[in-house]
Amino acid sequence: MIDWLYSAQLWGASIAGLFAIAMGFAKRKPSGLSIGSLALVQLGLVVQLIVSISMVFLGERAKTDTVEFFAYLIVALMIPVAAAFWALIERTRWSTFVLGVGALTVAVMLVRMSQIWTGIY
Repeated sequence: MIDWLYSAQLWGASIAGLFAIAMGFAKRKPSGLSIGSLALVQLGLVVQLIVSISMVFLGERAKTDTVEFFAYLIVALMIPVAAAFWALIERTRWSTFVLGVGALTVAVMLVRMSQIWTGIY
């Protein structure tokens, strides 16, 4: 796991989550901005998947458990898709909160993935 990529993803997911929650408190329905910010979180996770697979093929391994790291990454990839699907099906202000919670969940999972990869708790 590359440190600068991890930091960029963590900041991006946190900002996207707080932004969507703020829009929810403002009683805004899901829009291109809120779903687009979650799409950027998803894009970062796809980049992380590609980089992680490349690093493993080059011989790098997670300090704790590489399989657990990839399990977290795969589940993290599903969260933005599920949140966006929910927001597109149910277009209420509560869906905007779901987008925010989804992005913040990804941020927490990124922290755990970093702990697994580096072995630092």
